[in-house]
Amino acid sequence: GADAIEAAGYDVLAATPRAGRARFLSVLATTLMRDSRRRPPGPASDLARDYAQCEAITRRQAANFYYGIRLLPRERRQAMSAVYAFARRIDDIGDGGLAAAEKLRLLDTEAIALRKLEAGGDPLPCGHGHGHDPVIAALGDARSRFALPDGALGALIDGVRMDVEGRSYESFEELVLYCRRVAGAIGRLCLAIFALRRDRIGLAEAEALADDLGVALQITNILRDVREDAENGRVYLPAEDLRRFDLLGGEEMGATAAHIAELARAASSPQLAAQHAEELARMAALIRFQAARGREWFARGMTLGALLDRRSAACLLAMAGIYRRLLDRIERDPLAAFATRMSLPAHEKALVAARGMFGRGG
Repeated sequence: GADAIEAAGYDVLAATPRAGRARFLSVLATTLMRDSRRRPPGPASDLARDYAQCEAITRRQAANFYYGIRLLPRERRQAMSAVYAFARRIDDIGDGGLAAAEKLRLLDTEAIALRKLEAGGDPLPCGHGHGHDPVIAALGDARSRFALPDGALGALIDGVRMDVEGRSYESFEELVLYCRRVAGAIGRLCLAIFALRRDRIGLAEAEALADDLGVALQITNILRDVREDAENGRVYLPAEDLRRFDLLGGEEMGATAAHIAELARAASSPQLAAQHAEELARMAALIRFQAARGREWFARGMTLGALLDRRSAACLLAMAGIYRRLLDRIERDPLAAFATRMSLPAHEKALVAARGMFGRGG
């Protein structure tokens, strides 16, 4: 199983699999899929328990990332889980049902905790609570082991503030700023945890590639969630592009969101789809237009895989490969993605992760 593969250092290419590579990929994918559902044994130390909670959050909620994270050595896998668990907390604040003012207050509280952690002080500010916080504790330990860039998680908080404040985006350049904050920052954090081959590239150049890959992933998220976001009153597609395809429902985001949500409901009904055929055709064209942009960002960002050690590259190619395959599927059938939230089945995600072991993303 995956434990045996891990014990062997994930060097699955040391010998030629007797059953053939295709069969081996299938078996490895099945193992990864089964292992992603396995509960780890109860850890003994407080810090181990903290990390176990972060890994449980990641396993439960990071459906597209966990397959890749499983390919990392334990220490790097734990650090990735701590980063993800904190990022998940921030996202949950932004996506929750609280009033905007309360969301902003909670984000400010988390930002204070983060700044104290980065300064090496007590990470629990007044009002944050006095109980033990396993996510902050694990994140603090990860910072002691890896050179996590200061300000990256703070950038994520700034990006989620943009959501809470109801920001809309006139241009693609404005959208890229948002993507860099909520996803590019995570790419830079992942890079700090990965093993970078410094003989091949400098850190600044590698961070730029990690940032590009984060933007590609966020563009994919946006295209996957167009209907869901519109129903929640949010529009991430740039107004200049909505205008270009004659899909702007009004200058206010709320009016455009309502218009897009109405079109998405029409896409789910053959009768209504016929009535809105022209607009839906323009929406399909807009989604393909944005997907083409996403592919350009993927093309740059995924070159980072060749600059990492074997297991870090496998993790990156698995995580990014799942998203790139999802983007390909959205581009092939944009109206299906518009009508309902598109995702890959678990066995396909596991297969992409297995392909990452051979240096093949997607």
